[in-house]
Amino acid sequence: MTVTHLRNPVGGHVPVAGGLASTGLAYAREMGAETVQVFVANPRGWATPPGNPRQDEEFRAVCAAEGVPAYVHAPYLINFGSHTEATVDRSVESLRHSLRRARAIGALGVVVHTGSATGGRERAVALAQVRERMLPLLDELTHEDDPFLLLESTAGQGSSLCSRAEDFGPYFEALDSHPMLGICLDTCHVFAAGHDLAAPGGTDRTLDALVATVGAGRLKLIHANDSQEGAGARKDRHANIGAGHIGEDPFRALLAHPATEGVPLVIETPGGKSGHAGDVALLQKIRDGLPTPQG
Repeated sequence: MTVTHLRNPVGGHVPVAGGLASTGLAYAREMGAETVQVFVANPRGWATPPGNPRQDEEFRAVCAAEGVPAYVHAPYLINFGSHTEATVDRSVESLRHSLRRARAIGALGVVVHTGSATGGRERAVALAQVRERMLPLLDELTHEDDPFLLLESTAGQGSSLCSRAEDFGPYFEALDSHPMLGICLDTCHVFAAGHDLAAPGGTDRTLDALVATVGAGRLKLIHANDSQEGAGARKDRHANIGAGHIGEDPFRALLAHPATEGVPLVIETPGGKSGHAGDVALLQKIRDGLPTPQG
């Protein structure tokens, strides 16, 4: 599992039931992962369980020793744009838990979905609430080993606050472009939201738009997923790399773009362990086939 390619480590989301280190790292090795993403709580619940100190330390130590970047994905229920006060209160507690657990296990970032403006409320009202409730959490990230908070846009369903590259602009503005704020770009999500990565030059245009919106260096992680649906379908249905409507070539363009230099790729594709291993190997092959940048 040792990382030898620093430009783009490729790995995946790994199960951790039974032990963060014992289960998660074993799965990562079997899929050939060079980077890992984990949950530290039930992704579909509000519980904030304590970690197992022995598993935490082993996970942190192994990732550090082998140069494997680790990330945490926060629970799906989190929505800082909700009109329901209880949901927002729980979102604060849940995200704070993920951030603190991430620091405990040495994770570099916590991925959180950007949410939606529920209850028919105006986007500006929802973003004001995002500022009020999320900015204090960012301000708590004062330790050298604290993780970045990585915003992940949605596929554009419903009253999503952030689905296209330009939508990150108002979100970043609401959070004062905080220095601990970054982006996790999900290829399936942006494709479903209308960025046609498969069109000629589509991947470059999307990445250029992202950099133009939030600035260089904010892209910290990529969720590399193909899409079962076409561009602009607004449906979040992941497919194996090369087996969907995006195809292999856009991932080649993605890996060659200057904005992705040093950014890890995490797959969240179907197929279980064998499917995951195949996708990781394919992305590694694409990466390794790219010309070496001339210094």
